[in-house]
Amino acid sequence: MRRFALLGGSALLLSGSSALTPAFATTGRVAAAESTPSIELAIRTVEASESVEESPLNKPAAPALPIATPSEPPSLERRVRSVSRGQASWYGPGFYGNRTASGEVLRRGTLTAAHRSLPFGTKVRVTNLHNGRSAVVRINDRGPFHGHRVIDLAHGAASELGVVASGVASVKLEVLQ
Repeated sequence: MRRFALLGGSALLLSGSSALTPAFATTGRVAAAESTPSIELAIRTVEASESVEESPLNKPAAPALPIATPSEPPSLERRVRSVSRGQASWYGPGFYGNRTASGEVLRRGTLTAAHRSLPFGTKVRVTNLHNGRSAVVRINDRGPFHGHRVIDLAHGAASELGVVASGVASVKLEVLQ
């Protein structure tokens, strides 16, 4: 059962769920000029099975869109291609303004990283195994070239993961499609 509540030019669609969905309604001078004197400013109940004459105020509301979870934007909900673990380090202050291997200029606070073999532009979700924080970075440089480290994070990504103070952290890498 659907109910439309018309209150002073505003309309709400009251459906079977507890959520209120805005219906299409206009307010202001244009609505007053286009409205007919037969419109009541009281609550009207319209059964879904009843036939209702077509008018701009009797159109059903558009279906509600799903709400995205705050943990991750919908554009980053991708399948994971591969998972690896290892040590991550970070770089930045001495390299700001220099070009990376992909040709970009390294800037403070970017969510980018260096990897030995992944193609430039690859998105990787990096998770700090010590504190559980994660960030999605884009590969735009080559490295790291020290020890057995698997990824070298730019300053912005290292800050999000909480790696700046320690310099090195155990991480999990998930290559996203």
